[in-house]
Amino acid sequence: MSQIKLDMNLERSQEKEADDGNLLFAKGNRFMSNWGMGQKGLSIWEGEKSVNEDKIGDLEDAINAETRYIEEVTKENGTNSALSLIFSLKEEVGALAKVLRIFEEKGISLTHIESRPSRLNKDEYQFFINLEQNGDSALNDIVRCLRQDIGATVHELSRDKKKDAVPWFPRKIQELDRFANQILSYGAELDSDHPGFTDSVYRARRKEFADIAFNYKHGQPIPPVEYTEDEKKTWGTVFRELKTLYPTHACYEHNHVFPLLEKYCGYNENNIPQLEDVSNFLQTCTGFRLRPVAGLLSSRDFLAGLAFRVFHSTQYIRHGSKPMYTPEPDVCHELLGHVPLFADRGFAQFSQEIGLASLGAPDEYIEKLATVYWFTVEFGLCKQDDKIKAYGAGLLSSFGELQYCLTDKPELQPFEPAKTAAQKYPITEFQPVYYVAESFEDAKEKVRKYAATIPRPFSARYNPYTQNIEMLDNVQQLKNLADSISSEMGILCNALRKLE
Repeated sequence: MSQIKLDMNLERSQEKEADDGNLLFAKGNRFMSNWGMGQKGLSIWEGEKSVNEDKIGDLEDAINAETRYIEEVTKENGTNSALSLIFSLKEEVGALAKVLRIFEEKGISLTHIESRPSRLNKDEYQFFINLEQNGDSALNDIVRCLRQDIGATVHELSRDKKKDAVPWFPRKIQELDRFANQILSYGAELDSDHPGFTDSVYRARRKEFADIAFNYKHGQPIPPVEYTEDEKKTWGTVFRELKTLYPTHACYEHNHVFPLLEKYCGYNENNIPQLEDVSNFLQTCTGFRLRPVAGLLSSRDFLAGLAFRVFHSTQYIRHGSKPMYTPEPDVCHELLGHVPLFADRGFAQFSQEIGLASLGAPDEYIEKLATVYWFTVEFGLCKQDDKIKAYGAGLLSSFGELQYCLTDKPELQPFEPAKTAAQKYPITEFQPVYYVAESFEDAKEKVRKYAATIPRPFSARYNPYTQNIEMLDNVQQLKNLADSISSEMGILCNALRKLE
């Protein structure tokens, strides 16, 4: 559940997340000593906090963390005066000479250089260099030349990236644990206008759900919840009312999957499904999985989860005094609105594209992607058989707005990410404007093209075998991708021949 994943009456948090782009991590003295470096003038930071040496990992972690930096500070004025790079070259005659010629042509002086056999690739050598900063333009040209012309894998370690840094994002699925509990609001705490604010029993119950989420780690089974009879009654009311509208208002994909959820995951008006059962079902369908969360995540964190096909889901249910209203996403919203679509391959790919586009994106683009998410995954409409159908979870979990969205009252616009991203929207009333996708495939391609306009120095790809994000920012990564595509094309061609 995210800051952007809201029901129609949810007050969206206006808090700004911490400056993710300034997250710094260093290998410290141990790292520098591995290269034969001393401790001269080294300042080590993680955010604003000093990193203890017992937290310092191996060199390979630094090599894989292109967006993390070491700042070398001069004793005189505390300013950043030198840039350090690590780059890898194939072991061949003249390789280093080509690199040094680039520095010479750009007028950059090297103050230190060391080499060693690569620990990551036996056919390569790694070079650690210090150089004087003669302007960002020259340095940017050098990094570009090393990556594109020489084919080197380059890692910047110390340029001052306070303003232009690529914000940290998870590279491994296990790293979702790092921010899963950094919720912005709700959780066990309720605002004074929440229907359950004065209900001590409900508040205690919410704390139980929050504790489950706070203690959860990736790879663990999601703990089951024994829902009370009152909670089941609330679920049953919502379930019955919405199910009457689905055949005429919901998209084909939702209606196709819903009976499967009833059959395999215990969806019925007398039972609230368990997240673990639903997550296992989704993994067999599209590789998506659920992860319990206590409250609202920042847009950046929530979207990052989608890049791994992980959906942060609540387990608590709305207050029973108002079963048809919730000021926040709850288990009704997650399981009735979102889950059926995540079991569809086309929609799963579309959702993941939004997540991948968010990785390392500047803050202003996160806001735009959050708006795209709002008008698609939450409040999206699509064309099917010359009719308009709902696929957004905010619609499919709201009895009133699901009826309203298909009347002649709202304005309907074709889905174009650039235009959609700039659209303002209310959060306490029905939407005056909805965006209509031609199909999930069409929407996915449009989001992919829109992502290409986001200013970041790499493209991102999710590797489902390793469950890692691969940054396509060097020749070797592109070669690996091309080899993978070639292998898949071989399988496709072989299958086509057998169909002839």
